[in-house]
Amino acid sequence: GNDRTSLMLFAHNRAGSLYQLLEPLARRNISMSNIESRPSRRGVWEYVFFIDIDGHKEDPLVSEAIAEIEKASAMVTVLGSYPRAVL
Repeated sequence: GNDRTSLMLFAHNRAGSLYQLLEPLARRNISMSNIESRPSRRGVWEYVFFIDIDGHKEDPLVSEAIAEIEKASAMVTVLGSYPRAVL
């Protein structure tokens, strides 16, 4: 229903890598509510991205997008799905 999923993505150090990670979400009209980047400890100029998206990890469109992101990412970790806060 009204859920949010948090992801941790490791991007390769090459042109267009962030685009390749986000494009599966855009193609499926999955909104991001937050994105943050941090330098990775794995290598120079490699970054880890923390992304919050709308939807549950078991929703068909979200699980398809995550599967496609896994192919383009150095590593994907689903941190969890949880009910979205209602203000």
